[in-house]
Amino acid sequence: MIVAIGTKNPAKVHAVQDSLISESITIVPVKVDSGVSEQPFSDEETLEGAINRANAALSITNAELAFGLEGGVQETKHGLMLCNWGALMHVDGGRWIAGGAKLPLPAGVVERLYKGEELASIMADITGEVDTRKKEGAIGIYTSGLVSRKGLFAHIVKLLYGQYLSSRDQTRH
Repeated sequence: MIVAIGTKNPAKVHAVQDSLISESITIVPVKVDSGVSEQPFSDEETLEGAINRANAALSITNAELAFGLEGGVQETKHGLMLCNWGALMHVDGGRWIAGGAKLPLPAGVVERLYKGEELASIMADITGEVDTRKKEGAIGIYTSGLVSRKGLFAHIVKLLYGQYLSSRDQTRH
């Protein structure tokens, strides 16, 4: 089976590869536009970006399934939180969504986000590393490496693929 992913970001691609390693599949990463802002600012916008990525990847490949994964931030009464969402689309129209863990961001980061900076550039300033979103991500930085961006997205991929597998087992529905 061919499975597309709507990105070439290594953290997201490896999340899919690692999560589905025991499956007999070919993974096809494709660069697509999320259709949302560079810095999504809500669960809804972040999820919309994931759905858009999955739909776009499915439409430009001959894949049976396509993943879309998107990171953003969400305002809560407890502060601005990291949020991560995923979508899985099947060529026959099936759709599954799942979200990941949330983590509050430090006040200095929040202030810069509200001024219009993107989280990736803030993380580059803080760490001195370029493209942390392709590596450990903000989640890795603020969990001292205990949770990586790849690991967070891998959890979402498993939630998505598990729903897909469950939907194929008619005894469960």
